[in-house]
Amino acid sequence: MTALDVKNEARPRTVPVAPAAAKPPAKRRRPTRLLLDALPPLAVAGVVVAGWYAATYLLLTPQRRFLLPPPHAVVQKGLFDAQARGEIFHAVLSTARVAAFGLVIASLLGITLAIAMSQARWVQRSLYPWAILLQTVPILAIVPLIGFWWGFDFRSRVLVCVLISLFPMITNTLFGLQSVPSGLHDVFSIRRVSRVSRLVHLELPAALPSIFTGLRISAGLSVIGAIVGDFFFRQGDPGIGRLIDNYRAQLASEQLFAAIFASSLLGLLAFLLVGAIGNRTVGRWHDSGRRRP
Repeated sequence: MTALDVKNEARPRTVPVAPAAAKPPAKRRRPTRLLLDALPPLAVAGVVVAGWYAATYLLLTPQRRFLLPPPHAVVQKGLFDAQARGEIFHAVLSTARVAAFGLVIASLLGITLAIAMSQARWVQRSLYPWAILLQTVPILAIVPLIGFWWGFDFRSRVLVCVLISLFPMITNTLFGLQSVPSGLHDVFSIRRVSRVSRLVHLELPAALPSIFTGLRISAGLSVIGAIVGDFFFRQGDPGIGRLIDNYRAQLASEQLFAAIFASSLLGLLAFLLVGAIGNRTVGRWHDSGRRRP
């Protein structure tokens, strides 16, 4: 070994250092993100209000403006008037109670029927056509029969909610249960897992996104069913549907528009509440709950 070799071995070797990983971009602050999310619907709302004012003052004569009162008149007589505000608030609470009962019953019944259909083909062939038939029958056609058979009170209004919101729960839950990848079923079959364990630990967790999709749809439909029931079943605690009909008969257009907006807000709140619960439940592990860039 020469002196040059000894000198080279004594020199400390430099180890290549990998370049530092780029830091992920800082997350947007939550208030900023909420503001960005709220800007598009607020912009659309501004366009709608501007068009509303234009239709009221440019297309209608002063004698016909009761057909489409301006937004500030609706707010003034529908929200700032104590009597109208109390009537609308009480009616919305009554309708919300009916819709909540109907949604809970429809959810439990729909999930149960979907589980039964997913476990046996003969059950699906026997029940699914009747579920489709129930969806195709106009609800207004059978509401009078419900009144004849069950009365015209709270129970009939809840039944209307169940009938109108049951089908989405059945179809979405059944789709989720039957959409489990076959590879996961093979793993459970290799381990000789029982049918009940397979349902509890594989099929139901995989079907949760579809179940909450059905819940979002059924939440809005349940509110619609409660309002429809109010129009026909005029016994018991009055709801927003009966109040809308009363304002229509009195030609109280400002209060009528305020009641319609209140009913729409109730459906929106039901949708958002179910969506928030769904995001909390499946958002941490399923792609549907992750925010897109």
